[in-house]
Amino acid sequence: MAFVYILFSKKLNKHYIGACKDIDRRIYEHNIGHSKFTKTGLPWELMYVEEYEDLAKAKKRELEIKKKKSRKFIEELIAKG
Repeated sequence: MAFVYILFSKKLNKHYIGACKDIDRRIYEHNIGHSKFTKTGLPWELMYVEEYEDLAKAKKRELEIKKKKSRKFIEELIAKG
């Protein structure tokens, strides 16, 4: 099992999109400053998750979302839940 997730930082007013196998561990790592980018926006709130059967499919979806480069698209995904 693997996940694509979207986090939000109120401090930066930005979203972060990622993919991983262990969603709880990864969010914890983001919120303790483990990731170079996300440590500047603490705390991060989980806004959206999609589940996939393997990490390759999750990474593919992560790239699809990132390629949109659209805050509107991300906010629509979150709203649809």
